[in-house]
Amino acid sequence: MTKTLFITGASSGIGEATAKAAAKAGWNVGLFARSTDDLERIASDIGDQALVLTGDATSLDDQKNALAKLQEKFGSVEAAFANAGRGSSGAGIQDGDPEDWDGMVDLNIKGALYTAHAALPHLKPVKGQFLVTGSMAGRNHLKGSVYGATKWFIHGLAGNLAQEMAEWGGRCMVVSPGMVDTGFFDSPKPDKLKPEDIADAMVFALNADHRANVREIFIAPTN
Repeated sequence: MTKTLFITGASSGIGEATAKAAAKAGWNVGLFARSTDDLERIASDIGDQALVLTGDATSLDDQKNALAKLQEKFGSVEAAFANAGRGSSGAGIQDGDPEDWDGMVDLNIKGALYTAHAALPHLKPVKGQFLVTGSMAGRNHLKGSVYGATKWFIHGLAGNLAQEMAEWGGRCMVVSPGMVDTGFFDSPKPDKLKPEDIADAMVFALNADHRANVREIFIAPTN
């Protein structure tokens, strides 16, 4: 039976790479993001295994509706990947922009919580898997980084959710990348990790035998 994966932040970077890698590994993929054009481009590359699900990760209703459409299309949803997130425009806490923090917290924290809340009713009947994008910044303290603090929340969430899901045989994994060469940064980072490196780790966790609960994958650039 072909399994199905729901991905937020699927229109670029790690989300796009994971969608393509998962589809290549035999998964159906639900592509969720705000940019319909980008999602349709990715879906056309993947083919019939992909479903475009336009929506905003900061909307619980958008995520619930997208998951319902994905289940209707493919019959079940075996995994969800809460990948949507962004950084902050200003560095530090004293000189940071509190209004900008609001949007980042809504997406990085509440968006991931919404994915979990919306996906668990689909995952529980199939003993499914929840995956979420953390960061090296959620494992190490970085001077004044509010973004890093949101990722510390994600790492805590993943550990707590893993215990909740274990009660019914579910699995939860957080991926913790160092710097990845994506549009997240204002300038290219050609000597750092590539989105495909993270996608390979996601597929490893997704395809691990159910007896193996891959709880975290930490990937740092060699340099």
